[in-house]
Amino acid sequence: MSTVMSGFGNMASLADFEPLAAVIPATKVEITVSCRNLLDRDTFSKSDPICVLYTQTVANRDWREFGRTEVIDNTLNPDFVHKFILDYFFEERQNLRFDLYDLDSKSENLSKHDFLGQMYCTLGEVVGSQGSRMERSLVGIPGKNCGTIIVKAEELGNCRESVLMQFCGNKLDKKDFFGKSDPFLVFYRSNEDGTFTICHKTEVVKNTLDPVWQAFKIPVRALCNGDYDRAIKIEVYDWDRDGGHDYIGEFSTSYRELSKGQSQFTVWEVLNTKKKKKKKKYLNSGTVTLLSCFIDIEVTFLDYIKGGSVFVCVCALLQSF
Repeated sequence: MSTVMSGFGNMASLADFEPLAAVIPATKVEITVSCRNLLDRDTFSKSDPICVLYTQTVANRDWREFGRTEVIDNTLNPDFVHKFILDYFFEERQNLRFDLYDLDSKSENLSKHDFLGQMYCTLGEVVGSQGSRMERSLVGIPGKNCGTIIVKAEELGNCRESVLMQFCGNKLDKKDFFGKSDPFLVFYRSNEDGTFTICHKTEVVKNTLDPVWQAFKIPVRALCNGDYDRAIKIEVYDWDRDGGHDYIGEFSTSYRELSKGQSQFTVWEVLNTKKKKKKKKYLNSGTVTLLSCFIDIEVTFLDYIKGGSVFVCVCALLQSF
């Protein structure tokens, strides 16, 4: 097993790549990670993978933990929702290392979990790949096929909006034999090459065909990267404990359409194309309604200055005798 750093307190900033990073123009890049055919290290279920990103410092070439994805239970083919936001310097060699682990407990110490493999690359290699999508084999366990890792990069636009939304479902398809469905939503944003990147998952609402999901806040750049007409795909699933979640159906929208939810309810039909082809009388697999939508714009100090705000600075000197 490779040497790793434990705990969340050792996360590094990408400014470690270059001492002059503060004055060198940089592009912010969002990194998305997926894996396929990971090793199965659990006896009675599938692995519960997490991806840990390390960056290498320029000064002493040490590897420092930059961040971790969420843990996804019972899957060998994870699509991680958590993104890594990196500063990309064109003229610098920015070394990256992606380590995969199967989490067996709540411990933050990675040495207590099963190592699944790793991949080394540079940020420039990811950005420069066709479609800024790089797929490589995981290595690190002699004699084992550790599967593959897919790393995607997208330049982030200068979008400072966030949106708070709440959804509910109505008359969703029943998928469980002894009970009702346990539905959840998965949000994807479209890419220029026609593929989709996962950007959010709701919580699971147990044993109901009419779920009301909790409101959640998400940056608009995560949904559409500032392109209000970019397609957003929303899939509906029935949660299963073994990780083999049942597909209920899906619908498509855009941020422009979602933003109309500030003044009105918006309803979408959930469609399952396979069921539609098999059943002539098929209408839909239920509906999903946007109950509320509130848009929040992050205000910077510069915005206050541009708006004519007046600031008063008060200084005091405390002297002890």
